[in-house]
Amino acid sequence: MEVREAEIIQAEIIQLPKHFDRRGNLSVIEGGNHIPFKIERTYWVYDVPGGEVRNGHAYMHNQEFIVALSGSFEVLLDDGKSKKLFSLNRSYYGLYVPQGVWRQMQNFSTNSVALVLASTNYDFSDYIYDYNYFKEIGV
Repeated sequence: MEVREAEIIQAEIIQLPKHFDRRGNLSVIEGGNHIPFKIERTYWVYDVPGGEVRNGHAYMHNQEFIVALSGSFEVLLDDGKSKKLFSLNRSYYGLYVPQGVWRQMQNFSTNSVALVLASTNYDFSDYIYDYNYFKEIGV
């Protein structure tokens, strides 16, 4: 199993284009242009009950871009050596999460919606759910 070593330093908040209009603003995300990968899958997380934590896992190959379309939440990233907490609360900012980084989403506000763009189609074998195994293999 060959994967590159990931570091939190590769994760970053990316500001998306914001087009102002009196009728309402518009932002856009283009894979390979605004984010560093081609988009293969899109999903969203919503109706998260207060106090719940989502997505304690890492990916061997998948990269993600996470946007708070509505409301706010935090994303905790962990590369096995250090941890960093990102707060998302504007729909024109997103968080790039490279492969091989453990992540969890937490502190969802009422009616928040998290949009997640992924670089791969769903593949259960790409997920790492065991934190100790994640640290052991050092993806």
